[in-house]
Amino acid sequence: MPLRTPLYESHLAAGAKMVDFAGWDMPIHYGSQIEEHHAVRRDAGMFDVSHMCALDLAGADATRWLRRLLANDVAKLAVPGKALYSCMLDESAGVIDDLIVYFFTPEHYRIVVNAGTAEKDIAWMHAQLAGFAATLTQRRSGPDALAMIAVQGPKARENFWTAFPATRAATEPLGLFQAAETGGWLVARTGYTGEDGFEISLPAAAVGTAWQRLLEAGVKPCGLGARDTLRLEAGMNLYGQDMDEKITPYEAGLRWTVDLKDPARDFIGKSALTTRQPRNQFQGLLLLDRGVLRAHQKVITPLGEGETTSGSFSPSLNQSIALARLPEGIAPGSEVEVEIRDKRLKARVVKPSFVRNGKPLL
Repeated sequence: MPLRTPLYESHLAAGAKMVDFAGWDMPIHYGSQIEEHHAVRRDAGMFDVSHMCALDLAGADATRWLRRLLANDVAKLAVPGKALYSCMLDESAGVIDDLIVYFFTPEHYRIVVNAGTAEKDIAWMHAQLAGFAATLTQRRSGPDALAMIAVQGPKARENFWTAFPATRAATEPLGLFQAAETGGWLVARTGYTGEDGFEISLPAAAVGTAWQRLLEAGVKPCGLGARDTLRLEAGMNLYGQDMDEKITPYEAGLRWTVDLKDPARDFIGKSALTTRQPRNQFQGLLLLDRGVLRAHQKVITPLGEGETTSGSFSPSLNQSIALARLPEGIAPGSEVEVEIRDKRLKARVVKPSFVRNGKPLL
């Protein structure tokens, strides 16, 4: 039996087509995935992301433990509410998960992990807590359960303030990747679409009313289908497709999330990461011939074979695009071939970010 978020009945009432996603019954679309995609690029859309797992970390060793656990360094977080994106690695530098950490005090953080990896993440984290004075509490179920809504798009913040004007004073000054606590909610200026907006964590009991007020403010409900094409256009990794335990951050285009500035900091996977030679590089592909790029298609290059990791039709560009791992030395601008249904179709290598803030980057 799939798990359900507190907004399940709201999705049904809005005519959503529901699918199983990582064990959760989630909306794939509400009638038109393309319209939902364009709503986020041009106006404002919202996603139920309550299947994500929020964890509260508290204790005297919270900062010391996170500096050991993550490839990025939480020591750079000094402003309450500031967020950090990082990979959590195993000893061989494979990616266990990618996650976001919110800093409140050196003894208090919020961690948000992916839905499909939550159980293994929590087990790994608890194993690493041995010897540290810190506790980890999950907030996805039980009396203190949280729900999450992502409101994204060029008009997302204004529409959010229309629905919840009392939050404006606390949230309007927020910079990117920063959050504020207001009225028992955590409102973060983060997202997974390449557009501006907020991700809101609030008590599960209040999320139905919040969803309805956002609807009344003109925010369009959007499903996982649009979320996937939006994040692909923005060049954002999807765990399980673009990275996993066999892939290092360097091979997933996430070198920028690895902080090696402090030579004394020994995070899990550091030794393997600094000595393991990357087998390939992470790039984008723009299909030049007619067809559709998908995951796990062979890419033929002058320097050897590569593989697409995510691919789809881009509604914003009206072309097919993909993320891919390619041999080192294949530079943006190069022409390669992709095997699609026993045919070799031409594609151009581009930087792995196609659309941001409503504008094509190609």
